[in-house]
Amino acid sequence: MEPHMSDSKPVFEYLREHPSLLWLMPRLGLDLDAQQVMELLCLTGALLSLGAALLEPLRDSITFFCLWALYLSLCQVGEEFLHFHWDSLLLEAGFLAVLIAPLNLLRRRSVFRHHDAMTFWLVRWLLFRVTFGSGVAKLANHCPSWWGLTAAKHMVETQGIPSPLSWFLRQLPDWYLKLVTVSILVMEIAVPFLYFAPIRYLRLAAFYLQAACQVQLMLYGNYGFLPLLSLALTFSLLDDDHVSYWLGHSKRRAKTWPQTITSLIVLLMDLAVFAIITYGTKVLFTLEIDWEAKTISSKTAFTQQQFENWMKLVTVPTVWVGILSLTWEVVAAMLGCVCVRGFLWKLWGLVQWAVFASAVVAVFTLSVVPYSSIMQISSSKILPEVKKAYSLVERYRLVSAYRLDNKINSVDGRPEIILEGSMDKNTWTEIEFMYKPGKVDVAPPVVTPHLPRLDWQMSQAAQRTAEHSPWFTGLVHRLLHGNKDVVRLIQTDSVQYPFSQAPPGYIRARLYKYLFTQTTQDGSTPKAWWRRHFVEEFYPTVQLGDPILKAMLSQHRLTEQIPVQPSSNCLLAQVLQLVRGHIQALPVHLVLWSLLATVTSIWLLKTLVSGALGGRKCKSFQSESKVKKMKDHPAERSAPASILKAENENSVERRQDADVSSRKRK
Repeated sequence: MEPHMSDSKPVFEYLREHPSLLWLMPRLGLDLDAQQVMELLCLTGALLSLGAALLEPLRDSITFFCLWALYLSLCQVGEEFLHFHWDSLLLEAGFLAVLIAPLNLLRRRSVFRHHDAMTFWLVRWLLFRVTFGSGVAKLANHCPSWWGLTAAKHMVETQGIPSPLSWFLRQLPDWYLKLVTVSILVMEIAVPFLYFAPIRYLRLAAFYLQAACQVQLMLYGNYGFLPLLSLALTFSLLDDDHVSYWLGHSKRRAKTWPQTITSLIVLLMDLAVFAIITYGTKVLFTLEIDWEAKTISSKTAFTQQQFENWMKLVTVPTVWVGILSLTWEVVAAMLGCVCVRGFLWKLWGLVQWAVFASAVVAVFTLSVVPYSSIMQISSSKILPEVKKAYSLVERYRLVSAYRLDNKINSVDGRPEIILEGSMDKNTWTEIEFMYKPGKVDVAPPVVTPHLPRLDWQMSQAAQRTAEHSPWFTGLVHRLLHGNKDVVRLIQTDSVQYPFSQAPPGYIRARLYKYLFTQTTQDGSTPKAWWRRHFVEEFYPTVQLGDPILKAMLSQHRLTEQIPVQPSSNCLLAQVLQLVRGHIQALPVHLVLWSLLATVTSIWLLKTLVSGALGGRKCKSFQSESKVKKMKDHPAERSAPASILKAENENSVERRQDADVSSRKRK
């Protein structure tokens, strides 16, 4: 969707209805069209992110606010392509980064930041809403695969873009995949309550469990930046002492008997908590393990209606747990400000505390509205003022509802759309995409953290009819016109695109069911990764000027002509065109990997250099201390050599006398 602005309406109205920086570009005098403006926003965000990753002064709240505004602007015009749960999660996490990062307007760091605990608590609350909401949604959507503990078996096939490890995971026995399903539900329903545990070791245990879960998610599938973002949120469960222990800065002290006994008590409490979780899981799903047959049978102990009733009962206490935990952090931060020495420092600390406490309480209050919608709480239990405030800021996506339910819509294989083109309507050629399954002998790719939007949308569209995906008609229409920008989304290498010389005269789409191949009885690996069978026609055969295509374009309002500003030839437009020319021929996941490798290499180089310089500073400090000591004791430095020699001889004689006396005693 390209933004179109009329002169009669003020720009503030556009920003209020659809907040996006694209509305401001004409007012700033930039002679760029809509596509060039979006490319400028993307390039600016990439440069800011790269700078913040490498330069510490750029890790400022102003930088994170600019990044949040840039991504929000793109999401407003990206429509369904930028309206996934992880896009909302990235926007909310980016807004919280604005509150957490320091504000160095005066190029000075604030000595007292007692409000950090409150803002970090919001990250922990966001992590809880994501994980707990996702776990509850898996069981609340009445999916038989999750209730029957067979979801992991089908999820590796039906996920958006599988990875090569997905094929190997599918070869594992059913009893192991059932345990994987149980572990996912436990990680997302039971473990999140440990985020607010008053015992430090319980929070650390929850961190390591969630970190391991996100690493497995990165290995078993291509979920884009979602696992990395969730892993970053889990760091809110750590404290400074544990991070210092990782970095080797903590001082090891000998434990006294009371500390040892306390540690043992905490360990026993941890084991008791995990024993309760394990026993509750066994009772919930009535797991029965047959060790001889290597099978696991399960049957839920209560009905889905009983689970929904339990969900409604447990949601209100979770909100109260959040309120109590937040109150503790707010009061502790206030006491930290009061205990600061000096009246002016106390006053400045309390002002900071009041500002950030108000912001934290406001964000938490707003987040209750989408959280209650997931948990099916009656809206009458929420104050009307809170709902009205949420409706005012909903367009900014400061807080959102997260239902990463992974519902299994097909247990007999993954539905997949295969586009086919033809020049004569007799010979058809498949149009192969870069990332989604197509040819059965092509291995699934590894593209994390890149999220191919078009390939992902194709997998989502295959689960419904073409009428539910209006953008698909626009895709077919542009392929018939041979639009190069759209073709590059399918294949960056023109050699791999069968109609690179001339656009196809006819296009159709067919629906197939894909299944992973299985290893043979003798354990040999098959040559093909997939096996497929035809299901039905997904999109009819159309050509340019076809009445069916015209009717679909008109139905989805894709024929409306919006006045497009002609491409500019200014210096900034030329720079954008030059950058686009160098990048568009490369696969996006390779570009991301190159950037990550570059940032990692620079980090390692800086660490090695700082370590080497630190060692030199220590040596120079020791030499300076020796020189200073000699200056403080000039008599020792100016003593003649004969005196020093006599002192050495006396010391030798004293050692010999001591040896003789010890022999006499024996």
